[in-house]
Amino acid sequence: MDRIAVLIPCYNESKTIEKVVSDFQKVLPEAVVYVYDNNSTDGTDEAAKKAGAVVEYEYQQGKGNVIRRMFRCIDAECYIMTDGDDTYPAEFAREMVDLVLKRNVDMVVGDRLSSTYFTENKRPFHNFGNTLVRKSINILFKNDMKDIMTGYRAFSYEFVKTFPVLSKGFEIETEMSIHAIDKNMSIENVVIDYRDRPEGSESKLNTYSDGFKVLRLIAKLYRIYRPMAFFGIIALVMALISFCFLFPVVGTYFQTGLVPKFPTLIVCGFGILAAVQSFFAGLILQTMTQKNKQDFEMELHRVSRQKQKLEKEGAIHGAEKGHF
Repeated sequence: MDRIAVLIPCYNESKTIEKVVSDFQKVLPEAVVYVYDNNSTDGTDEAAKKAGAVVEYEYQQGKGNVIRRMFRCIDAECYIMTDGDDTYPAEFAREMVDLVLKRNVDMVVGDRLSSTYFTENKRPFHNFGNTLVRKSINILFKNDMKDIMTGYRAFSYEFVKTFPVLSKGFEIETEMSIHAIDKNMSIENVVIDYRDRPEGSESKLNTYSDGFKVLRLIAKLYRIYRPMAFFGIIALVMALISFCFLFPVVGTYFQTGLVPKFPTLIVCGFGILAAVQSFFAGLILQTMTQKNKQDFEMELHRVSRQKQKLEKEGAIHGAEKGHF
């Protein structure tokens, strides 16, 4: 079991990966730097090996797929996740690691948006998208996370081994943030400097398609993690619309004793039934969600015991090597 593992998912980052690996080795000399190559065609893997990184491969395309493989295969007391494009300075890694190892923080977020992101980033729609996603999640999930989509984070062993990676692409950071908020995990923000990609290095993020994927993911996770609120809103909207059309029909009936708009009456009745059904669907799913949270706490206990076992085995092996 590693003390610190630096995780760098890469796709065609040969221009910058050597510098990124070297920078993190200088700041965290005790760490093992892992570079997972995701079907690169520009020699990223060879450049990473030259810099001294442990290079592995993930053949399913997409950052989420790479993170899933990393989290599954690597055991460490603390994980640092960064990008291979040299946009995240390594000098902040020590502070982030210390929060995990010394203060038992589950996820440390490298906050770009409170420092240089808006001046360094040359893509205006990325600025707007980051702000929109941050405000949406903080409002919907009642939190105050400073940077939702940053790729610079530190994690505890417990977070990594209990995080179900479902996203395949760049939505992974949003999924991590919402998971940590929903499961009441300890979160800290560290303000970091951000620098734009060096000349010749191209972003793999598509502003529009990946942006819509993130917004769609937020809606999906809100339905999963907050079903009572999600289906309650649907029930309220349907009930309001139904009653707005129903009141004139009922008013006419009390005045004349006649119902001249039977189709409207019937549709309103079905609308109210659908609203009631949506409300109870949310209620049932909320109960299931609460049960899932209880099960998650038990899983955390199991993972914590597993970590202690791995640490103990590592200490024994270290003592044996020292003895012999």
